[in-house]
Amino acid sequence: MPEATTTPLIESICSAAHQLTGKAENYNSLMDLIGDARFVLIGEASHGTHEFYQQRAEITKQLIQNKGFSAIAIEADFPDADRVNRYVRGISSDPTPEAALQEFQQFPTWMWRNVDVVTFVAWLRQYNDALPPNRTKVGFHGLDLYSLYRSIAAVLDYLDRVDPEAAKHARDRYACLEHFEEDAQSYGYAATSGLSESCQAEAVDQLKELQQRAAEYTQQDGQVAEDEFFYAQQNARLVKDAEAYYRSMFQERVSSWNLRDRHMADSLDELVNYLDRQGQQTKIVVWAHNSHLGDARATDLGKSGQWNLGQLVREKYGQEAILIGFSTYTGTVTATSNWNEPPQMKRVRPGLPDSYEALFHATGLPQFWLNLQADNLAITGLRERRLERAIGVIYRPETERSSHYFYASLPQQFDAIIHIDDTRAVEPLDRTVEPIIDEVPETFPSAL
Repeated sequence: MPEATTTPLIESICSAAHQLTGKAENYNSLMDLIGDARFVLIGEASHGTHEFYQQRAEITKQLIQNKGFSAIAIEADFPDADRVNRYVRGISSDPTPEAALQEFQQFPTWMWRNVDVVTFVAWLRQYNDALPPNRTKVGFHGLDLYSLYRSIAAVLDYLDRVDPEAAKHARDRYACLEHFEEDAQSYGYAATSGLSESCQAEAVDQLKELQQRAAEYTQQDGQVAEDEFFYAQQNARLVKDAEAYYRSMFQERVSSWNLRDRHMADSLDELVNYLDRQGQQTKIVVWAHNSHLGDARATDLGKSGQWNLGQLVREKYGQEAILIGFSTYTGTVTATSNWNEPPQMKRVRPGLPDSYEALFHATGLPQFWLNLQADNLAITGLRERRLERAIGVIYRPETERSSHYFYASLPQQFDAIIHIDDTRAVEPLDRTVEPIIDEVPETFPSAL
């Protein structure tokens, strides 16, 4: 759409925008929008942008301090996040936040091992330490399913301690997965191509047996035993779903995506149910990429049969869930060109014409948020489907239109959007980031 025709829309966006100036009270109206919601899902338009992590943390602090939120669930594997959970609750031997984040050794390490996460984890530990003895400490939990072999080890470690005989049976079942040198993708390929038997039955049976013995295992030491059993059960559930996920990778993409987001939704439900048993209705903040948290039904991806965590949470919890997205027009980002490569600091190209990013840039406002539930000319105009950018672990500017853009209706996708026009790359803890990469070809911006 030519820029001249969007001028009334740009003016209406400027009128509706809540400008952000770095003060805590900037988000007072966002807190009003959230109201009594139990679930606040806060996204990110990339996995490597400082401002997304920083602002997400600031919003989460307000939710914890002012609205009684007591858990954070992130797009990360359960055993990795649990080490942080133990640290922030003061029940681990880790001396620092950096040490508590040591489990995040799988690619992409910078996604959670970065300076912004360290700062938030340090704040969370201080907040929990200052709580009265009878107050529930805020937890930090993972929802994802990539940790197949680490979760197997966690289940076996638990059973070795509480039931050595059951641990032997578990080892026999999980032995089916041991022939691939802890390479889950190799297992998936072998099982789908007929080179190896599927281990599905063994993974399912192990979870069932653990669940059947829940009363026996949890009656031993009260809350400590319940926490440890929940940890083992979540890992056993992860093994079951990860086994299916790695087989699905060699079938069709939509199938593997849906299985992964269904696992995250189920893990969130299990976490809520467990925490609710401790005496009060739990409120949870979820941190993940926009592509997982914005309602998939509002996007081209949803039209192709893909669902996601945000959609599943909305379908189950309705108005108890608030979905918040982020966007940026340009800047830098920590990302790679290919999976398992060292991170690079890359330039983010200006948003494409006809995109939400370009539209927000045209307002001239450096940082603002919009209430997408409001009834005004801005939100009416934003309902028109436009291009939206998503940068994940990988960013390929040279193929940006096909690699990173899709069509969406923003007010149907999110309840609120936060736009930060010029952003900078997140700073990893592991100092291995290559210098800034400028990949803009001579033909930019025509992309010919």
